[in-house]
Amino acid sequence: MRRNWFGYILSAFLISVLASCGVIRSMGRDPEGDALTALDSLANYKNGGFQNQTSNLDSATKHKRWLFLKTKPSTIRPSHQLPWVKTDLKSLKATAPTVVWFGHSSLLIKTQQGNVLIDPVFSDHAGPIPGVMTAFPGTTHYHAKDMPPIDVLIISHDHYDHLDYRTLKKLKDRIKLAVVPLGIGSDLIYWGFDRKKIIELNWDQSTTLSGGLEITATPAQHKSNRSYSASNKTLWASFVIRSGRYKIYYSGDSGYSSHFKKIGEKYGPFDLALLECGQYSPNWPWTHLLLGQSAQAATDLKADMLQPIHWAKFEEADHPWNEPIKKLLPAAEKLNIQLNVPRIGEPYTLGRPPKTTIWWDTEK
Repeated sequence: MRRNWFGYILSAFLISVLASCGVIRSMGRDPEGDALTALDSLANYKNGGFQNQTSNLDSATKHKRWLFLKTKPSTIRPSHQLPWVKTDLKSLKATAPTVVWFGHSSLLIKTQQGNVLIDPVFSDHAGPIPGVMTAFPGTTHYHAKDMPPIDVLIISHDHYDHLDYRTLKKLKDRIKLAVVPLGIGSDLIYWGFDRKKIIELNWDQSTTLSGGLEITATPAQHKSNRSYSASNKTLWASFVIRSGRYKIYYSGDSGYSSHFKKIGEKYGPFDLALLECGQYSPNWPWTHLLLGQSAQAATDLKADMLQPIHWAKFEEADHPWNEPIKKLLPAAEKLNIQLNVPRIGEPYTLGRPPKTTIWWDTEK
């Protein structure tokens, strides 16, 4: 199958033009004024943008510039509706942290200290233009109205498949606090959030909620932008979530680097690592984990269990939609990493046996 790449490129151009005119509100707003000035003294902010810890990340990589012209595999999207579980999130009990995955990187973590919502995207597409990147069938059954009161919203970075204007607009009045990387507060304030209810963190900074839930922003290897005209104006991060004696790691988007081992040594071990697994490409090898690297990252983090995220909702790369999990299974077995792969909407409570039903083998 071939995509309408001309339409994609034209859409991207129009988005950039409209964004420069302030027409598309979902584009958000980069830091400006005092918020921008405050970034200049930071060690990871140089030459007008945030920097990764590893420099010249793609200097040794030969990009396949015409890769988009290649015929895509027929299994780049599932041919059937993905299986899902309907859970009443508002009445869900949590004796230990309970994780509910909604596809891609959207998660609800219910703890005794409060409800944590991470990178929620409950739209049927990712991006400012409907129809450009549509969600897979079976992944759109959960909506903002299904969410319980949110004690803390966590956003990992500003890409559209993680920071969704339409979803946050519907959730805004039910979110008590937002914890985000530096700079993303400007987007939220532009969209009507109360600046007093936003905490922006740099890497290795923490905040503790009134109930005792501790959230720490940790490094990731990625980038940020909501238009083609400006990059890395806001920070990207992974997060450590500590609830009582339990510790959960959320990767956000990140390529493989030494930061996983450093995080494991400083903050680990972890009861569960929620690690990206999917949307990899030869054209961006340093911004996403490649095949098998999720298992190695879990080992570096000293994680007791790995749950793959960043897959099974959007078509963002050219691999078969279920290739990431199929390739992760042997990699995890080789490194003796326990996998938890629930269906969309299926709760998993820490300490219980992992979800191991093979539900993703839909292509016969």
